[in-house]
Formats: sequence, structure tokens, C-alpha cells
Amino acid sequence: MTQLPPLPIDSLTIDADRLIQRLNELATIGQLETGGVCRIAFSDTDVQARQWVWQRMVDAGMTVRVDAAGNLIGRYAGTQNELPALATGSHIDTVPVAGKFDGCLGVLAGLEVVQTLCDNQLRLRHPIEVIVFTDEERSVIGSKAMAGELVDDPTLYARLDGTSIESCLEKIGGNWAEIATAKRFQLTGAGAKRSDIAAFVELHVEQGGVLEAAGVEIGVVTGVVGQYRFAVTVMGRANHAGTTPMNARQDALLAAAQLVVAVNQLATATPGDQVATVGYLTVSPNATNTIAGQVDLRIDLRDLSQAHLDGLVAQIRSTCEHIARSTGTEITIQPTLQIRPTLAAPQIMAVIATVAQQLQLPTLELPSRAGHDAQEMGRITDMGMIFVPSRSGISHSVDEYTADQQCVQGTMVLLNTLIQLDDCYD
Repeated sequence: MTQLPPLPIDSLTIDADRLIQRLNELATIGQLETGGVCRIAFSDTDVQARQWVWQRMVDAGMTVRVDAAGNLIGRYAGTQNELPALATGSHIDTVPVAGKFDGCLGVLAGLEVVQTLCDNQLRLRHPIEVIVFTDEERSVIGSKAMAGELVDDPTLYARLDGTSIESCLEKIGGNWAEIATAKRFQLTGAGAKRSDIAAFVELHVEQGGVLEAAGVEIGVVTGVVGQYRFAVTVMGRANHAGTTPMNARQDALLAAAQLVVAVNQLATATPGDQVATVGYLTVSPNATNTIAGQVDLRIDLRDLSQAHLDGLVAQIRSTCEHIARSTGTEITIQPTLQIRPTLAAPQIMAVIATVAQQLQLPTLELPSRAGHDAQEMGRITDMGMIFVPSRSGISHSVDEYTADQQCVQGTMVLLNTLIQLDDCYD
């Protein structure tokens, strides 16, 4: 095979029928009677699907390995194979009732890119890697391990049924004892991370309705938002609803209600593009004729700017203190999740936009408000994401749907983005 020469943007075309056939075939592994898919990480169906992808990688001329974190990695050699890889991919594990596009499109699109090059006996200068990341839907352990972001405590990654992460990784060819070897970078003398991956580009369905509403085919992702979550406990005093005067109450539910409204106002009234949600709330003793003595709630806060997130958190803490004083309650707030935002590399964004324009596909810049493996990969290398529309913004559901043509268009953008990035990196 020879190095890919300079080519017009439309000189290579993927096999659209093959891409869609493979999407449908993969969806049969773990298919539910409802038509949805259940392929929980480390399950038998997950193992079966990984074996299926492994064979497709081999068919496309790739060498295949599994790292200590269980990541399935197919590598298509370049003409200068010593160069760091151009990587793509996503995940094939699902939520309990899923559609067939979330994650899977990114993996199969990467495979189709390599298969197209292989069919035409062409190689880039850089090797190409297609990665199936481990357990994206719950622990994101695969991409976190690659980025060196894991906490060295296996109990944190145990399954909900108590199954150890050690046994789960062993089932798919990984090894917790050696998980540090999954890192894809070295620390330089200045403390910076030098990765053996030149760039990572992930194609994904949007999982929201922005592109569809705008009538746009390709989303150029500006970054993946940070996610902060907090457990809040409001302590008041349970008492008789009939005999306790209004001015003598310490009503935990009243305080919690004020906080729910304040969180919403914070998101809507503060300049910026943040979102904030209270989606969980429990009341005790939860009786009609009793003033609430305790309320537990959860706050979910997301934004693309770390500095802005920090400012919002400070405002929430200040609001909690004010509400506690005014209602005679005690409010405690504890962080339960802190995921830093990751910005897309401007160079990759520009290439994606240029490629889409050459393919006569309209684009829109937007952040990803859902987490992705690209978020972790962006901590060690240049990262970019390509979104294609999701009908009605639905995902994590049997009703998840992206049209065949949109899947094909996204894959064509991915193919040509990787071709152009081949000349952008040494």
C-alpha cells in the first residue's frame, strides 16, 4: 500500500450500505423484545459484541489488542508508523434500554473509515486507531484509564450488584493490577503530557434537539461541559401541621422548595450558557399532616467554562446559607461528582467545519452537554467531536433515531477530517 496522495474531498466514498448493515447487525446483539438494545458493560452480550467488532477490525486490516482497562483497540498502520496515531471511536455498551446509535455509530464509523482506506489500498502517514472504550455508560473507566484520571481504589468501580471491577476486567481481557499501563502519555520534564495519540475525533449522535431544530446536518462540538453534582440535606423540625403556628415552623420542605427555585433562576438569569437541575428529592416523614423535618435533594450543574462553574458553585453555596437563615433550617451541601470541562481543539474544529462545507453540509457550533469518552481523551491530546442530529432530541431510549443518510454524512465528515488532520500533525 502507498501513502494517500492529495485528493479532492469527494475522491473517497464510504460504503453506505455496509455502514447501515453493520449498525443493524450490532443492534441484534442484546436486542430486546421491545426493539431496543440492552448491552450493559461486562455482560455476556457486551462480550459478544466486542468479539463481533474485533472480527470486523481484523477484516479491515487492523491489528487488535485489549489494554489493561479492557479498551478494544484496532490499529491500521501508517506509512510512517512511528508517528503518533490519529484515533477515533466511542463505546458499544448501553444503558438498560437503549437505541442502536449512541456510541455504536462512532465505533462503526471509525471502522468504515479504515475499511474504506483498506479497500482502496491506501494508508495515511499516521497510523489510525479505532477504540472501543470500556463502560462509558457508567464509570467511563476505559477513557479515564487512558487519560490517567482513574482513582486507585477498585471499590469505586464495583458494579451495582457488588461484582468487583477486577473480575469484570478479567472477563473482557483487562487487568486491574496493571491498569496504569493503559495510560497513553508520558510526562515531560516540564510536567506536560506527551501523548502517543496525535488527535482524537469522535463521531456521535447529538442526543439533543439543537441540530434538528436548526435544520443543520453537522454539529462542530466546541467542547464537553464539566459536570458538578451535589447532595444537599435540609434539616428542619418535624411537627404537627395543625398546631404549629406559621411563624414557629422550621419547614425543611419550604427551604428545599426555595432552593429548587433558586437553582433554576441561577441557570436562567446568570449570563452564560449553563444548565442547572434538581431532579431528585425525598421528603421525611412525608406525611400530609406533618411539617417536613428533612429533605434530601441533588443538584446537577453543567457548563463549558471551569471558571464559570466555580462561580456558580459559590453562588449556590451562598444561596444555601441565606435560605437556611431565613427558614431556621440547617442546609449542608456535599459534592458527589466533579468532572472538569474539556474544550475541543480549535484546529480540529476548523478542519471539521471546512470538510463539512466542502461536502455542502451546513454546520453549527455547539457544546456537548452529555459526557463522552472524548472528554477524557481531550486531557491528553487534541480532541474534536462531530455531531449528527437526533430525531426529537431523544437518546438512551428505544425511540432514539438518526436517519441513515445522516449517519453516512457524519461518517464522510469523519473520513475526510482524518485525511486532512494527517497533514496537520508531525
